[in-house]
Amino acid sequence: MSRHRALRTKVRRGIATWPVAIVGLVALLVLGWLGWSWVGGIVERRAAAQAGDCNEGDALLRVSATPSVAEAVKQVAEAWSLERPVVYDHCIQVEVQSIDSEVVLQGLTQGWDEAELGARPHAWVTDSTLWANRLAAQNAGLLGAAPESIATSPVLLALHQEPARAVESGAGFRWTDLPDLAGAADGWGRFGRPEWGRFTVALPDPATNAATAMAVQSALAGASPDGKGPVTTEMLALDPVKVTLGKLAASGPEQAPIGTWEALTLLGADTAVNAAGFSAVPVFEVDLYRHNLGKDTGTPPAQPLYGVPAGGPTPVADFPFVPLAGDWVGEAQVRASQAFREFLHEPDQRQTLSVAGLRVEGTTERPKPSPGIRWAAVTDQLAPADANTTQQISAAWATADDGQVVTILVDTSKSMEEHGGDGRSRMEWVKQALSGQVNRSVSGSLGLWEFSRELDGDKPYRQVVPTGPVAEQRQALLDGVSNLEPRSATQLYTSLLALYERALADYQDGKRNRIVVLTDGVNDGGIDYEELKSRLAALKQPGKDIVVSVIALGPDPERDTLSELARSTGGTLSVVEDGRGVDAALGQLLSE
Repeated sequence: MSRHRALRTKVRRGIATWPVAIVGLVALLVLGWLGWSWVGGIVERRAAAQAGDCNEGDALLRVSATPSVAEAVKQVAEAWSLERPVVYDHCIQVEVQSIDSEVVLQGLTQGWDEAELGARPHAWVTDSTLWANRLAAQNAGLLGAAPESIATSPVLLALHQEPARAVESGAGFRWTDLPDLAGAADGWGRFGRPEWGRFTVALPDPATNAATAMAVQSALAGASPDGKGPVTTEMLALDPVKVTLGKLAASGPEQAPIGTWEALTLLGADTAVNAAGFSAVPVFEVDLYRHNLGKDTGTPPAQPLYGVPAGGPTPVADFPFVPLAGDWVGEAQVRASQAFREFLHEPDQRQTLSVAGLRVEGTTERPKPSPGIRWAAVTDQLAPADANTTQQISAAWATADDGQVVTILVDTSKSMEEHGGDGRSRMEWVKQALSGQVNRSVSGSLGLWEFSRELDGDKPYRQVVPTGPVAEQRQALLDGVSNLEPRSATQLYTSLLALYERALADYQDGKRNRIVVLTDGVNDGGIDYEELKSRLAALKQPGKDIVVSVIALGPDPERDTLSELARSTGGTLSVVEDGRGVDAALGQLLSE
């Protein structure tokens, strides 16, 4: 027993304790240092996230928002700023500008007036994708990414309380009824009030009023196979659809209001039916809510207007967030735009949009009070037309009142044989677009010229079809378009001057006289731009304005020069990268 104890004691004494202690201490020091570094890293990263580790400094994200949603978007921007967002090593600040969509579109495509509007935006929140479509039609390169809806708002019919009750208690109202109903001398008889006479609906220009554009689209949807849309370009060439457009354009008041907000103001000024010259106007639900509370004027109207939801397919505005592209948009703004768009979809931000009068997924909360609004559920939504068709509807509307005199000058130079997309030449796309416009035109006057080199003796231009009523020469125009063929050079300026002189000689008073140029190359013969500019200035006559607009196709046209030329006459420049964009660009341009 003692031997075992002696051995055990001897073994214990064979290992000194101080090396173990030193090793243990070193291990503890190393582990402590690693742990401190790890915890310190976490704290540092958290602090950086909270305080903003802006290695690249501050960056400003400018967002232009339509007045309907600008107040709510500003609130969301303030909430995002409280989180001190860091994107792409930049601390992001958000500036929200309340600007009408028409002004934003014009500024982006025709020249941004910084003195009046401030710096150009990096993103755009508008009331409808119709505006994004128009931007794409004029210059698709300005779209940074596909638009994404952040909220919705249905189109209602705004009336005074008593007329609204008559409509809702009577036979009901559908947008497809509008052409016949608005054209009848006793339209109110359908709702049991024949003494009120005509049921007149103000339809401000659909090219600049999205609520009108969507109401017109819904009215035309009755011609689609199931009556729910979508409206197509093929439908617009059908005679019944053109007749419907003609009825709608002719059914408005004699003094049509310029915009939806003006129509609401006129309608609300007097409670008597038709005192404003019309009985009702289509309006987005959120805009009617804002009008009735005086959100934009600061003073609510004496009597609110009432929103009547139409039966059948309902057009719904989608309020898209539109990222923009351009040399003023940096990578920090691109990524900040994406992050802000995602933030707009978070639950708290959806609630902010909801209490501002918009409809968003995930909540049914509505603002209170909301006079005149029932917030009725949308059970049957209109299938919207595609981007191209929306432009063609506005263009067809613009020709429906016989108020346009248009001569189209087409480049038939050799470069028009080049590839224009989808295995077709530029000329093939141009001819398709022109034929479509001829077929869809409701009324108005249209002519066709071509330019190249030595087309008529030594003249680089030729009149293919003289400018005249499209209804009387539709086939001649179609034949003329069909016979267009690429030839040689691009003598644009000499040809345009000759056409301008002819248009001036044939000027039609009281109508919009215009020249539309389609070209894909630089001027390479004849007079130069400075001479053209000088001679056009000398030709101008008071009261005889001739607008020159240009569609520049492909990468080669002198876009700066063409833009200056168009602006000097009150026209616009549209830029399309290949032939596939010509149809939409032409439709957008003719709708102005």
